[in-house]
Order: sequence, then C-alpha cells, then structure tokens
Amino acid sequence: MDSTQAAHVYTEFIGAHGNETGLVFDDVTGQGGIVRLMILESGAKARTVNKYLGKGWIVEACKGHVQDLPSNGKGKGRSKAMWASNNGNLPEPPWDWADGAENVINKILEKATRKGVEEIYIATDPDREGEFIAWRLSILFSEFPVVKRVTFNEITETAVNEAIQESGEIDMDLVDAAKVRRFMDRLVGYRCSRFSKSWSLASMGRVQTPTLGFIVERELEREAHIPIEYHSVHVDSDGVRFNVRFHEKDEEDAWTDDSGKHRADRTADSELSEAAFSALNKAKAINIVSVKEGKTNRNPQPPFTTETLLRAASSMLGWSVAKTSNIAGSLYRDGHVTYIRTDSTRTNSGAREKVKAYIKNEFGDGHLGPGVLGPDAKKGNSNVQDAHEAIRPTRPEKTDVDEGADERRLYGLIWARFAASQMSPSIRERRDMRATVDDLEKPLVGSASWRIHAGWEAVYTNFHGEVRTKPPKYPLEEESEWSISKSKENPLMVTDETKPPKRFSESSIVREMKKAEIGRPSTYVSTVSKLSAREYIKVEGSSLIPTERGRMMWLDVVPFYNEQAESEGLFTPLFTSKMEDNLDGIEHGRINGSETWNSFVEEFRSMHNRALERKREFPTPKQMALLESRIPHLNDKRKAELLSGKALSEL
Repeated sequence: MDSTQAAHVYTEFIGAHGNETGLVFDDVTGQGGIVRLMILESGAKARTVNKYLGKGWIVEACKGHVQDLPSNGKGKGRSKAMWASNNGNLPEPPWDWADGAENVINKILEKATRKGVEEIYIATDPDREGEFIAWRLSILFSEFPVVKRVTFNEITETAVNEAIQESGEIDMDLVDAAKVRRFMDRLVGYRCSRFSKSWSLASMGRVQTPTLGFIVERELEREAHIPIEYHSVHVDSDGVRFNVRFHEKDEEDAWTDDSGKHRADRTADSELSEAAFSALNKAKAINIVSVKEGKTNRNPQPPFTTETLLRAASSMLGWSVAKTSNIAGSLYRDGHVTYIRTDSTRTNSGAREKVKAYIKNEFGDGHLGPGVLGPDAKKGNSNVQDAHEAIRPTRPEKTDVDEGADERRLYGLIWARFAASQMSPSIRERRDMRATVDDLEKPLVGSASWRIHAGWEAVYTNFHGEVRTKPPKYPLEEESEWSISKSKENPLMVTDETKPPKRFSESSIVREMKKAEIGRPSTYVSTVSKLSAREYIKVEGSSLIPTERGRMMWLDVVPFYNEQAESEGLFTPLFTSKMEDNLDGIEHGRINGSETWNSFVEEFRSMHNRALERKREFPTPKQMALLESRIPHLNDKRKAELLSGKALSEL
C-alpha cells in the first residue's frame, strides 16, 4: 500500500463511520474531545507506554518494519540490485510490505478512523532503523490531520510525556542514512552473491564478509603457529605465589614467546628447571631478601555500550550475544533500562544524582567518585555513533526488578556497572618481594596484595569472586621466613608449550568489529548470526571456527575484490569502515546522501567489473566440475588433443 492507497482507505473509513455518525468513543476521548494514537514497534513496549498515557490515547504496535525494499522475485522488475536516480535525489524504489505488516497497518488505520483519531504520534526506536519505520508510517498515516514524531531513550512516564511535549518532524537525515545503507547492502549483496555462486557459495555482504575475514585469518595464524616449549617452577606460601626467575632480558638464553616478549619465569633449559624444582622440594622455608611497598588503584569503567554489555555478559554470565541482546531488549521494552543500541557512554545528570544518593546512603561518602568519562564523552572525539545515552537503569535507585531470573541477572549487571561508574577506585596494598631458598641460585619473585578500600567493587559482589582483604600472616620484611606447606601441587614444575592465538568468540569478534569500525550496535548480533546460518562458520563451545565454505569464500572468492591495485578492496575493513563513516556523516547532516550513494555506485562498479575480468582468467569450481564430468566421455584421441598429456588441474 502506498500513500495514495492509504489515503483511500482512510477516506472510505471516514465515509463509512466518522462523517456519517460523528462517532467518538468516551473511553478514549481526552481533553477537548481529541483522540490521539501512539504507534510503537513492539507489543511489550506498547503495553508499557499505555500504562503512562491517560484518557484520550490509543497505543498500538506496528510490530517492526512495515515497508522495505522489495524482496527477491516479488513482482515484475522488483528483483533488482539497484534503482536509478536523477537530479541529485536518492532512488525511490517500490517499497513493499514486510511480512504480515499490511494486515497490521490496515487494522490500526481502521481503528484510528473508527475512534475518531486526530493526532498520530509515531514513537519507533530512536535510531536509523526506527526513523526509517517512522518515515514509512508517516506516509501511510499522512491523511490524518496531525502526524508527529516522538522519541525517548527510556520508557518511563517522565520520558514519554517529555517526548510528547517535544514532538517534531521525521529526521530525513536519519532516513537518508537508512536508505543509503539499504541501497549499499542491496547492491553488494545481489551482485557479489551472484559472483560467488560460481563457487556454490550462498552470499556475500558488505559487513558480513570482512567479519568472516577476521575469523579465517585468525585460523590461519593458528595453523602457522610453531609451539615453543618452556618450563616454569613455582611455590605457594600463605596464598602468595613465588615464581623462579630464570633469566634476565639481556641474557643469551632468555626465553621469549612468538612475539618476542620476554618471560623471566620461563626457561627452555630442562636441567635448570629440574634443579630449581629439586631445591624447592628440599627447602622448608622461603627467605625474603627484599620488599617493595606500593598501592594499586583499580578504576571503575564507564557505563555499558552495546558492545561492552555483550562482552561483559559473555565473560561474567556465560551468555551468547543473541541471548544478551534478547534479554536486554526485554528489559528496555518493560521500562527498566535505557535504549540498548548505543555506542555512547554519556548518562543523564539526574540519573547520576539518584545513584550517587543511593551510594552515599548505602556505603558512605568515601565510596563516591568523580564519575567515569568514556572515550566518546571526551571533547573533540569524532567517533560518537549516536546521540543516545549509555545503557543504564531508568530508575537508578532500584537495584533489582520483579522479572524472570535472566532479566534480574542482566539488570543487576547493568545497574552495577552504572553505579560503579560514579564510585571511587578500589585500593589494594601491594608488596613485591624477592626471595631465595637454599641450594637455588635463581631468585624467587612474588607479590602479595590485599584490598583496603572496596570502592566500586562494593556493588560487584555478585559478579566477582572472593577478594583478599587481610595481609599475609608472615612478616612482610627483609630476612623473614615463610614456611612451605608441601603437597602434590606445591611446589610445582610445569612443562608446556606456547599456544596458538585464541579463536574468536562471539563477544571478541564483536570487539574486533568495533575496533575496526565496521559494525554498529544494531548489526553486531545479526552479522554473527548470518555467518553461522550461511554455514561460513560453526560455533564450538565459545569458539567461532571457519568452515570449508567460509575459508573458500575468504581465500578464493574475496581476493577478486580485495586484491586490486586500483582500489583498497571492497571487503577490506578499511573500505567498510569508510562507508560506515559516510553513513554517520549522512545521519548527522555533514554529507549529502545522494552524493554518497552515487560515489559508492561508481566505486563498486569499477571494483566489480575488475573482479569479473579477473574471474574470466581462471576456471571456477563449477566449470572444473563440468569439465571433469565431460572428459571421461571423450574418446582417447580427442582427450589427448584437449589435455596435451596434462592433468585437467594443470591446464
């Protein structure tokens, strides 16, 4: 349904109900007899908002996207990679209904007309995708007298009412950014995926493919890894570990790892390690020869962004990025936390004051800190991706929520991170010690540490393990003796070898995407999911492992686009990051959307044409398979003429 059809539906309903009967229902009529409709994306979010709006309001959910680029094969001429544009405008493709959306919108239109709605408030999510949905809704509901756009970063009564008071127009810069992103993804997806079909591979994507590259390249590093054997020896006393210090950095036989990093507690000399182990086994006590005093401050971190929340939930709760995203979304829709798709660490001053009041009351003034500024909040930073706050509790005085177990755990983590950001550093006393034992020439080194001020760690007791808060029982001074409690594990000699770099996990690949600036909060989870669904990677435990299809894509297909002397490569992180930066520029009004799109089309066309030219120089797997199936059916003479005595693979 386009805007003309929507207007026709509206007129029909007015004719059938409104104009003939003047029907206005008392249960929704507000001040002055005006009936207002607010449209949100999800039903859960709509139910939460409905609690805050009084008489005179109808709240409905559009259930996500209502219209988008036409899907493959829907209608004549609609299965296209791109649409033409002119006069400096962006293309205007025939926007199609999302699955099930037409029925949803028609029902809302019918209800709005029947109830005599005069004002429409579109309250979809406060980001590019939300603005795009709002734009399509504004067209579908354009025949109503008043159509306004409202956004809120948190679903609380105050935020919702303030948003209504400050309602405005659709932000067409955000819409243009969403359009250009769609056009880019469509062009790359259609043209390059057709290219990859010669290898019987499913698809290529503007962000998906360079992300796959990180995973494949890490696997190649692992395969190229050459293990280096080492020995280490240590002994524990009163909870303090003392390591044998075998070699100084300038010694000829100093042990270094693959990257050249020196490790004084490791040696390649097995006889030396055996002798050290034997001496510790005979010794009854460690003799302290020097003690260096110091303090260690551990600073709190800024409140969560999307990326840091996904990583923290993975490491602390053991959750997948998809589970974290789903639970966080539930907390947002129910009004417990602020919007969950954000790169910002900024927070509302009122929220900070509320949590500070809680900290002061619960822990005292000594636990208050100056507040942590994230890198995006520092003056002059140009990499801020949105205008949202960080992810924080909407009611900072509440440390818990009345929800399911998973929701409570994640809320507790979000609350702790926000509260901690306004607290003082934790402080530990530290003693660095050097020691000896009889019959051992090499020194032992160890560090004793105990916390003397909890600071921000006071709100992390549910997520951190036991913390030492008292000094060791033995004297922390020169010439003191520390006894050794012998066991099978103490002292201990370890013989091992260096390990290859770890495979990416779901959370660490998100961090890599963030670092390379090729992902955005709205795409982290979906990108990893697509790679798995298309069988380019498999997940074993927490590890992402490239499949044969994934390796083929990155090593055989992508080089046609990336190894071009005339360009930096379509699927390189550098090019993808540049495109993401351009989209941000469109969103913030710094760059013209049409110019960006047309420039991208020219760059892509050149790279794609060069890839096609190079492809003609080599047989693809499909072509080879065809030849291999045909050759056996030729007679020997013809076979000899074609192959000239060579194997098919040698031609």
